[in-house]
Amino acid sequence: MSNAHLLWPAQRGLIRIEGPDARAFLQGIVSNDVNKVSQARAVYAALLTPQGKYLHDFFIAEFTGALWLDCEAARRDDLLRRLTRFKLRSKVAVAPGPESHAVALIYGGGAVAALGLGSERGAARPFAGGLVYADPRLAEIGVRAILPPSAGPALAALGIAPGDPLDYEKQRILNGLPDGSRDLEIEKSILLENGFEELGGVDWYKGCYMGQELTARTHYRALIKKRLVPVEVEGPAPASGTPILADGAEVGVMRSAVDGLGLALLKTEALNGAAPLVAGGATLRPRKPDWMKSAG
Repeated sequence: MSNAHLLWPAQRGLIRIEGPDARAFLQGIVSNDVNKVSQARAVYAALLTPQGKYLHDFFIAEFTGALWLDCEAARRDDLLRRLTRFKLRSKVAVAPGPESHAVALIYGGGAVAALGLGSERGAARPFAGGLVYADPRLAEIGVRAILPPSAGPALAALGIAPGDPLDYEKQRILNGLPDGSRDLEIEKSILLENGFEELGGVDWYKGCYMGQELTARTHYRALIKKRLVPVEVEGPAPASGTPILADGAEVGVMRSAVDGLGLALLKTEALNGAAPLVAGGATLRPRKPDWMKSAG
């Protein structure tokens, strides 16, 4: 039996993309290689401005002959509008996911093994009338799924019990994973400052996509000057957007926080600096996650 837990997060929504041109349509506009998506593999990707700044991030999976995007529910209509704008004459249908399925999160010890998923990044397989896949950013955070509500008993039979959103949030922050527009500034954030390379959200060999030039230049010229990292928070949790100071100089900005933990976008020189970091009335201590390869 596993120690995994189940959530049905209302803040996540689905988009269904189908038609003979569906794969080619997405391939030309998102940051990852859509040709790697199959019934056995899902990927993480982003939609950028032409200047290479963040607009949306999402997960792409293949199920029932279509490509499905797991995205922010509150911003799904904006993503639909932007995707529809790129359709032109492509033979593709872009629509909200049907109410018959929803996003599920299975997290905690043994989640990936309990669902019989392999070791490949984003490994996926059909399950209980839907699809389950290891989180393609970081398998340690668990499994994501597109499932009908009727899948609950099948998950319970594997020892997967109802979870607590706060527990998942703490694991997400400890692992340094951004949560869409809560942690990434629309039309401002740069993917590589927020871990998209290490977290598998960018493919360097797929060919052109919108915003590729800045993303590639940042990578190949080593222009990363800031990093989104977990921080321990001692004191009252600073609101998102609170400036972070070291010896009175601004060195970063606070993102999401919960229960003594948070995410902060910090200048790389501040990560290993001797000066204490403060935000509002709190002191912050950065914690570089194991997956991060270039954090100062």
